Amino acid sequence: MARSVKTHLMFTGAAEEAMTFYTSLFGGSAIQSIERYGPGEQGKEGTVKMAAFTLAGREFLCIDSPIEHAFGFTPSVSLFVECESQAELDAAFGRLAEGGNVLMPLGNYGFSARFGWLTDRFGVSWQLNLA
Repeated sequence: MARSVKTHLMFTGAAEEAMTFYTSLFGGSAIQSIERYGPGEQGKEGTVKMAAFTLAGREFLCIDSPIEHAFGFTPSVSLFVECESQAELDAAFGRLAEGGNVLMPLGNYGFSARFGWLTDRFGVSWQLNLA
């Protein structure tokens, strides 16, 4: 039986910046640990070899891949956030949208009184919903 299931985000040099940004958006969020590449290791010295963080209490992992890949993040997988208030939702959406791409602007889409979908500046897709 699996011991746990965590979302793993692979960046190419922006893992710490992204993780720090994400943990600033929601209560119950924090950086748990960061292991960095050292001299002579496969990745660029000082970049994230493996990091753990929580967003609203949910555990995530992230890395800076030392290998260039022909793929990145895709909106077909996104982080779905249930916000407790419209103010929280609007603030998070606004910050995530900076430098990103809005896929569905904040609005009432019938299934939700307030919902928005975007890709942030790091390429990670987010769906924010008013709970």
